[in-house]
Amino acid sequence: MIRAPMGGHEYWIGRVRKFRETVQEHCDLAQTSSPNPDYEPQFQFNLSTYHGRLILFLYSSGAPIRELAQHFGGLLAAWELSNRLSDQVCKEHHLQTCRDWDFSLSNLNHYNWCFWLVGLGLCLGISEDQWQRLLALVGGEGEDVLLDRVIASRSPARRIGSALLHAKPYARLLKALDAPKDQQAALLAAFVDHWYSELKRTAPRSRKAPAVQPFWYIWGDPDKHPLEMGSYFGRWCIEAAAAVKAFGLDDSLCLGDEHYPGDLLRPDGPSTHPVRVEPKTSWLQRILGKKTT
Repeated sequence: MIRAPMGGHEYWIGRVRKFRETVQEHCDLAQTSSPNPDYEPQFQFNLSTYHGRLILFLYSSGAPIRELAQHFGGLLAAWELSNRLSDQVCKEHHLQTCRDWDFSLSNLNHYNWCFWLVGLGLCLGISEDQWQRLLALVGGEGEDVLLDRVIASRSPARRIGSALLHAKPYARLLKALDAPKDQQAALLAAFVDHWYSELKRTAPRSRKAPAVQPFWYIWGDPDKHPLEMGSYFGRWCIEAAAAVKAFGLDDSLCLGDEHYPGDLLRPDGPSTHPVRVEPKTSWLQRILGKKTT
Protein backbone atom coordinates (compact mmCIF):
# COMPACT_ATOMS: atom_id res chain seq x y z
CA MET A 1 0.00 0.00 0.00
CA ILE A 2 1.36 3.41 -1.03
CA ARG A 3 1.71 5.69 2.00
CA ALA A 4 2.48 8.99 0.27
CA PRO A 5 -0.47 11.12 -0.85
CA MET A 6 1.02 11.69 -4.31
CA GLY A 7 2.44 9.39 -6.96
CA GLY A 8 1.00 6.21 -8.35
CA HIS A 9 2.24 2.62 -8.22
CA GLU A 10 4.49 3.00 -11.25
CA TYR A 11 6.07 6.17 -9.86
CA TRP A 12 7.06 4.55 -6.57
CA ILE A 13 8.24 1.29 -8.08
CA GLY A 14 10.37 3.28 -10.52
CA ARG A 15 11.84 5.64 -7.94
CA VAL A 16 12.75 2.88 -5.49
CA ARG A 17 14.42 0.94 -8.28
CA LYS A 18 16.26 4.04 -9.50
CA PHE A 19 17.55 4.98 -6.06
CA ARG A 20 18.69 1.45 -5.33
CA GLU A 21 20.66 1.64 -8.58
CA THR A 22 22.00 5.10 -7.72
CA VAL A 23 23.24 3.94 -4.32
CA GLN A 24 24.89 0.88 -5.85
CA GLU A 25 26.51 2.91 -8.65
CA HIS A 26 27.97 5.36 -6.15
CA CYS A 27 29.21 2.53 -3.93
CA ASP A 28 30.93 0.97 -6.95
CA LEU A 29 32.48 4.29 -7.97
CA ALA A 30 33.73 4.82 -4.43
CA GLN A 31 35.92 1.73 -4.87
CA THR A 32 37.80 3.33 -7.78
CA SER A 33 40.38 6.13 -7.79
CA SER A 34 38.79 9.56 -7.92
CA PRO A 35 39.90 11.92 -10.72
CA ASN A 36 39.14 14.81 -8.35
CA PRO A 37 40.15 13.96 -4.77
CA ASP A 38 39.05 17.38 -3.51
CA TYR A 39 35.46 16.52 -4.51
CA GLU A 40 35.51 13.11 -2.85
CA PRO A 41 34.23 14.38 0.55
CA GLN A 42 31.14 15.81 -1.16
CA PHE A 43 30.73 12.66 -3.24
CA GLN A 44 30.65 10.55 -0.08
CA PHE A 45 28.25 12.89 1.68
CA ASN A 46 25.96 12.74 -1.35
CA LEU A 47 26.06 8.96 -1.09
CA SER A 48 25.06 9.22 2.57
CA THR A 49 22.05 11.36 1.69
CA TYR A 50 21.10 8.92 -1.09
CA HIS A 51 20.87 6.17 1.53
CA GLY A 52 18.62 8.45 3.59
CA ARG A 53 16.44 9.36 0.65
CA LEU A 54 16.13 5.69 -0.26
CA ILE A 55 14.68 5.05 3.22
CA LEU A 56 12.10 7.76 2.56
CA PHE A 57 11.28 6.44 -0.90
CA LEU A 58 10.77 3.00 0.60
CA TYR A 59 8.51 4.32 3.36
CA SER A 60 6.39 6.28 0.89
CA SER A 61 6.11 3.34 -1.47
CA GLY A 62 4.70 1.10 1.26
CA ALA A 63 7.74 -1.05 2.02
CA PRO A 64 7.73 -3.02 5.31
CA ILE A 65 8.90 -0.82 8.18
CA ARG A 66 11.21 -3.48 9.58
CA GLU A 67 13.24 -3.44 6.35
CA LEU A 68 14.12 0.24 6.50
CA ALA A 69 16.82 0.20 9.19
CA GLN A 70 19.15 -1.93 7.05
CA HIS A 71 20.08 1.16 5.06
CA PHE A 72 21.45 3.03 8.07
CA GLY A 73 24.79 1.24 7.94
CA GLY A 74 25.63 2.59 4.48
CA LEU A 75 24.39 6.04 5.40
CA LEU A 76 26.64 6.27 8.45
CA ALA A 77 29.70 4.76 6.76
CA ALA A 78 29.53 7.19 3.83
CA TRP A 79 29.09 10.22 6.12
CA GLU A 80 31.97 9.12 8.35
CA LEU A 81 34.25 8.64 5.33
CA SER A 82 33.15 12.02 4.00
CA ASN A 83 34.25 13.66 7.25
CA ARG A 84 37.62 11.92 7.26
CA LEU A 85 38.30 12.90 3.65
CA SER A 86 37.19 16.46 4.35
CA ASP A 87 39.73 16.70 7.16
CA GLN A 88 42.45 15.52 4.76
CA VAL A 89 41.48 18.11 2.14
CA CYS A 90 41.49 20.85 4.78
CA LYS A 91 44.93 19.82 5.93
CA GLU A 92 46.34 19.72 2.40
CA HIS A 93 45.01 23.20 1.63
CA HIS A 94 45.84 24.65 5.06
CA LEU A 95 42.22 25.34 5.94
CA GLN A 96 40.73 25.24 9.43
CA THR A 97 37.51 23.74 8.13
CA CYS A 98 36.05 22.82 4.78
CA ARG A 99 32.46 22.85 5.98
CA ASP A 100 30.01 25.13 7.66
CA TRP A 101 27.55 22.63 9.09
CA ASP A 102 25.64 23.91 12.07
CA PHE A 103 22.09 24.41 13.31
CA SER A 104 22.05 28.20 12.82
CA LEU A 105 19.05 30.10 11.47
CA SER A 106 20.56 30.16 8.00
CA ASN A 107 21.09 26.38 7.98
CA LEU A 108 17.60 24.97 8.38
CA ASN A 109 18.53 22.24 5.89
CA HIS A 110 21.14 20.69 8.15
CA TYR A 111 18.97 20.91 11.26
CA ASN A 112 15.97 19.39 9.50
CA TRP A 113 18.02 16.57 7.97
CA CYS A 114 19.73 15.72 11.27
CA PHE A 115 16.39 15.76 13.11
CA TRP A 116 15.00 13.36 10.52
CA LEU A 117 17.90 10.95 10.94
CA VAL A 118 17.63 11.08 14.72
CA GLY A 119 13.89 10.47 14.42
CA LEU A 120 14.35 7.56 12.05
CA GLY A 121 17.03 6.10 14.30
CA LEU A 122 14.69 6.28 17.28
CA CYS A 123 11.60 4.96 15.50
CA LEU A 124 13.41 2.16 13.68
CA GLY A 125 15.39 1.11 16.74
CA ILE A 126 18.86 1.14 15.19
CA SER A 127 21.59 -0.59 17.20
CA GLU A 128 23.39 1.21 20.01
CA ASP A 129 26.60 1.27 17.98
CA GLN A 130 24.84 2.93 15.05
CA TRP A 131 23.02 5.32 17.40
CA GLN A 132 26.28 6.52 18.93
CA ARG A 133 27.88 6.91 15.51
CA LEU A 134 24.87 8.93 14.37
CA LEU A 135 25.11 11.25 17.40
CA ALA A 136 28.81 11.80 16.72
CA LEU A 137 27.98 12.82 13.15
CA VAL A 138 25.04 15.04 14.09
CA GLY A 139 26.96 16.83 16.83
CA GLY A 140 25.39 20.02 18.17
CA GLU A 141 25.16 18.84 21.77
CA GLY A 142 23.78 21.57 24.00
CA GLU A 143 22.79 23.80 21.09
CA ASP A 144 19.07 23.16 20.66
CA VAL A 145 16.67 22.37 23.49
CA LEU A 146 14.23 20.39 21.34
CA LEU A 147 16.64 18.14 19.48
CA ASP A 148 18.71 17.64 22.63
CA ARG A 149 15.66 16.51 24.59
CA VAL A 150 14.62 14.07 21.86
CA ILE A 151 18.13 12.60 21.76
CA ALA A 152 18.27 12.46 25.58
CA SER A 153 15.25 10.14 25.60
CA ARG A 154 17.67 7.42 24.48
CA SER A 155 20.95 8.99 25.66
CA PRO A 156 20.16 10.48 29.10
CA ALA A 157 23.64 11.98 29.50
CA ARG A 158 23.00 14.34 26.58
CA ARG A 159 23.56 17.97 27.59
CA ILE A 160 20.36 19.95 26.99
CA GLY A 161 20.59 23.36 25.37
CA SER A 162 18.54 26.36 26.45
CA ALA A 163 17.79 27.86 23.02
CA LEU A 164 15.29 26.80 20.39
CA LEU A 165 17.18 27.60 17.21
CA HIS A 166 14.28 27.26 14.78
CA ALA A 167 11.14 28.65 16.34
CA LYS A 168 9.16 28.03 13.17
CA PRO A 169 7.81 25.43 13.08
CA TYR A 170 9.42 23.78 16.10
CA ALA A 171 8.08 26.01 18.88
CA ARG A 172 4.76 24.22 18.40
CA LEU A 173 6.36 20.83 19.03
CA LEU A 174 8.21 22.09 22.10
CA LYS A 175 4.93 23.49 23.41
CA ALA A 176 3.33 20.06 23.02
CA LEU A 177 6.13 18.44 25.02
CA ASP A 178 5.76 20.90 27.88
CA ALA A 179 1.94 20.92 27.98
CA PRO A 180 -0.24 19.02 30.46
CA LYS A 181 -0.89 15.49 29.27
CA ASP A 182 -4.53 16.16 28.37
CA GLN A 183 -3.49 18.93 25.96
CA GLN A 184 -0.59 17.21 24.24
CA ALA A 185 -2.55 15.37 21.55
CA ALA A 186 -4.19 18.55 20.24
CA LEU A 187 -0.94 20.51 20.34
CA LEU A 188 0.95 17.74 18.55
CA ALA A 189 -1.72 17.73 15.83
CA ALA A 190 -1.40 21.51 15.53
CA PHE A 191 2.35 21.13 15.01
CA VAL A 192 1.86 18.55 12.27
CA ASP A 193 -0.84 20.70 10.65
CA HIS A 194 1.43 23.79 10.48
CA TRP A 195 4.74 21.97 9.99
CA TYR A 196 5.01 22.12 6.20
CA SER A 197 3.81 25.71 5.72
CA GLU A 198 6.02 27.04 8.54
CA LEU A 199 9.16 25.36 7.22
CA LYS A 200 9.30 28.08 4.55
CA ARG A 201 10.48 31.27 6.22
CA THR A 202 11.69 34.72 5.29
CA ALA A 203 15.46 34.86 5.09
CA PRO A 204 17.33 36.68 7.89
CA ARG A 205 17.20 40.42 7.31
CA SER A 206 20.96 40.65 7.39
CA ARG A 207 21.27 38.42 4.34
CA LYS A 208 20.26 39.05 0.77
CA ALA A 209 19.03 35.56 0.22
CA PRO A 210 15.89 33.73 -0.89
CA ALA A 211 13.43 32.34 1.63
CA VAL A 212 14.82 29.71 3.99
CA GLN A 213 13.34 26.28 3.31
CA PRO A 214 14.57 22.67 3.19
CA PHE A 215 16.06 21.40 -0.08
CA TRP A 216 13.13 19.02 -0.64
CA TYR A 217 10.39 21.58 0.03
CA ILE A 218 9.08 22.08 -3.52
CA TRP A 219 9.58 18.51 -4.73
CA GLY A 220 6.19 17.31 -5.93
CA ASP A 221 4.88 20.84 -6.51
CA PRO A 222 3.10 20.66 -9.91
CA ASP A 223 4.23 24.17 -10.88
CA LYS A 224 7.80 24.24 -9.54
CA HIS A 225 9.05 20.65 -9.39
CA PRO A 226 6.45 18.17 -10.69
CA LEU A 227 6.44 14.45 -10.06
CA GLU A 228 7.84 13.79 -13.52
CA MET A 229 11.20 15.10 -12.30
CA GLY A 230 11.35 12.14 -9.92
CA SER A 231 12.69 13.85 -6.78
CA TYR A 232 9.59 13.68 -4.58
CA PHE A 233 9.95 11.16 -1.73
CA GLY A 234 7.07 12.36 0.40
CA ARG A 235 6.81 15.20 2.91
CA TRP A 236 6.99 13.46 6.23
CA CYS A 237 7.00 15.17 9.62
CA ILE A 238 9.43 12.68 11.11
CA GLU A 239 10.08 15.12 13.94
CA ALA A 240 6.56 14.50 15.28
CA ALA A 241 6.97 10.72 15.16
CA ALA A 242 10.31 11.11 16.94
CA ALA A 243 8.64 13.06 19.76
CA VAL A 244 5.92 10.42 20.08
CA LYS A 245 8.53 7.68 20.28
CA ALA A 246 10.67 9.63 22.74
CA PHE A 247 7.96 10.87 25.12
CA GLY A 248 4.96 8.63 24.59
CA LEU A 249 2.72 11.40 23.26
CA ASP A 250 -0.77 10.57 22.06
CA ASP A 251 -0.68 10.79 18.26
CA SER A 252 -4.27 9.67 17.64
CA LEU A 253 -5.25 13.08 16.21
CA CYS A 254 -2.37 12.94 13.72
CA LEU A 255 -3.15 9.55 12.21
CA GLY A 256 -4.09 9.82 8.56
CA ASP A 257 -2.59 13.28 8.14
CA GLU A 258 -0.78 13.57 4.81
CA HIS A 259 2.45 14.58 6.59
CA TYR A 260 2.42 12.25 9.59
CA PRO A 261 4.44 9.00 9.20
CA GLY A 262 2.49 7.04 11.78
CA ASP A 263 3.51 3.67 10.36
CA LEU A 264 7.07 4.22 11.60
CA LEU A 265 5.71 3.61 15.10
CA ARG A 266 3.57 0.64 14.09
CA PRO A 267 5.89 -1.70 12.20
CA ASP A 268 3.46 -4.60 12.29
CA GLY A 269 0.46 -2.58 11.12
CA PRO A 270 -2.24 -1.94 10.34
CA SER A 271 -1.27 1.11 8.34
CA THR A 272 -2.25 4.53 9.65
CA HIS A 273 -2.49 5.97 6.14
CA PRO A 274 -5.75 6.19 4.20
CA VAL A 275 -6.18 3.63 1.46
CA ARG A 276 -5.67 5.22 -1.92
CA VAL A 277 -7.65 4.26 -5.00
CA GLU A 278 -5.40 4.06 -8.04
CA PRO A 279 -6.77 5.97 -11.06
CA LYS A 280 -7.63 3.71 -13.95
CA THR A 281 -5.89 4.05 -17.29
CA SER A 282 -8.33 4.57 -20.17
CA TRP A 283 -8.16 2.59 -23.39
CA LEU A 284 -6.98 5.71 -25.21
CA GLN A 285 -4.13 6.25 -22.76
CA ARG A 286 -3.09 2.64 -23.18
CA ILE A 287 -3.00 3.04 -26.97
CA LEU A 288 -0.98 6.25 -26.71
CA GLY A 289 1.29 4.75 -24.07
CA LYS A 290 0.50 7.38 -21.44
CA LYS A 291 0.76 6.42 -17.80
CA THR A 292 -0.90 7.99 -14.82
CA THR A 293 1.16 9.17 -11.88
